[in-house]
Amino acid sequence: MITLGIDPGTATVGFSFVTGTRQNPQILEYGVLHTHSAPKEYMPDRLLELGQDLESLIQKYKPSVGVIEDLFFFKNQKTVISVAQSRGMMLYIMKKNGLQTTDVTPLQVKQTLCGYGRATKEQVQKVVKKIYNLDQIPKPDDAADSLAIAWFGLK
Repeated sequence: MITLGIDPGTATVGFSFVTGTRQNPQILEYGVLHTHSAPKEYMPDRLLELGQDLESLIQKYKPSVGVIEDLFFFKNQKTVISVAQSRGMMLYIMKKNGLQTTDVTPLQVKQTLCGYGRATKEQVQKVVKKIYNLDQIPKPDDAADSLAIAWFGLK
């Protein structure tokens, strides 16, 4: 079973495709999707670009499960609206391609991965490095987060 993990955003989206179990996870690919649009470009253009890129990856790896981070507290209302739009598009693409989808909060990922729901980003990254048996912490942060999110979807 292949699991897709997504750390949603509007300019940068972390993604990972993993397989195996929580005790023995294997990475197929991870990274980030970037929009090439300038920051103030029309949001539908950004969503189209991210959606096309995500769908290409889904068609390449054919995951059966998609795990996406749920929205949490944002100080900037404009940011939360944009991320919600991006997240909705990604959920649509996953369902369109037949994935079983799961929403997960950052707190749930941290609690399950680190044993502590208020773990720092650095603590999460160290655990991700260890569980995937990597030589170094995955970069950028969005990619590392997507690996933690994908791991949550494993059995």
